[in-house]
Amino acid sequence: MSKSNIEWTESTWNPLTGCTKVSPGCKFCYAERLSKRLNAMGLKNYSNGFKLTLQPQMLERPLGWKKPQTIFVNSMSDLFHKEVEVEYIHRVFDVMRRAYWHRFQVLTKRADRLEELSPVIDWPENVWMGVSVENQDYTFRIDHLRHTNAHIKFLSIEPLIGPIDDLNLTDIDWVIVGGESGPGARPIEEEWVTKILNQCQEEKVPFFFKQWGGVNKKKTGRLLDGRTWDEMPDVENIEKAAS
Repeated sequence: MSKSNIEWTESTWNPLTGCTKVSPGCKFCYAERLSKRLNAMGLKNYSNGFKLTLQPQMLERPLGWKKPQTIFVNSMSDLFHKEVEVEYIHRVFDVMRRAYWHRFQVLTKRADRLEELSPVIDWPENVWMGVSVENQDYTFRIDHLRHTNAHIKFLSIEPLIGPIDDLNLTDIDWVIVGGESGPGARPIEEEWVTKILNQCQEEKVPFFFKQWGGVNKKKTGRLLDGRTWDEMPDVENIEKAAS
């Protein structure tokens, strides 16, 4: 089991590792930095560094975790990368379906491929599907997500590197916002965050503020308007509405 320091999840599971950059939000990718560090430490799963690598030996790992938990899938990669065969994606979903006592959070920037494959995926109710959006230019990913058959749909607006003035939250169940952290972190403006918060409150969409980020994210913290925002989707009501 890989316990996670990510505020909105509990554990991570990486049935594949490595990725390639597709948009400005990838510029200072934390997973790339971490992969290089793990490679230098001699960890076998990172012997290829940040090159996309399937890890079939990790596929059934969640089935051995008996305590129910929330699991971020592929924190070190992207399940919908073009080089990941559809058959392998099905294998990942099969494990999530069989590990029904867990809650799985899948996140992608390849929203077009996500929508393309959605009709052939048997979507389990315990899988939350999200897309990453870093500024207004990439809100098109939300439409791709909206057109999938995922039961819970969420947005990870992190790193937020520019304002988002038009955020259509129709059929969106959860929004995470966070600033970029680590070396070279680009600044985030409070106005950008509060605008998203206000839209979430107007549409009654749960809002989670992860961090302000920066070079020292512990110092900048995660308070917004004097409080933390840790709202989560109301899964039971969403499932009742869908039934």
